[in-house]
Amino acid sequence: MPKQQVCSHLAELTEIKPAQAYVCDECVKVGGTWVHLRTCQTCGTTLCCDSSPSRHATRHFHASGHPVVASAEPGERWVWCYTDQQMAQY
Repeated sequence: MPKQQVCSHLAELTEIKPAQAYVCDECVKVGGTWVHLRTCQTCGTTLCCDSSPSRHATRHFHASGHPVVASAEPGERWVWCYTDQQMAQY
């Protein structure tokens, strides 16, 4: 089976922006909770995943159009492109 080509958004990444703090920036503002964290690779904000009640990372994508997040979870090394629904390990 041929290997799937990486989308242009993921291919353009030259470095991975790490989380600056291990908190969801938006949940902190509203007193919410999160399950896992994702860091936007365009602006660097860290937000909660789709398993979290508020799904701030996906909401950020829809509001901003920033296509790629990286897992902010310790030991996880993957990125996700919302636009192309594609994941890659790094």
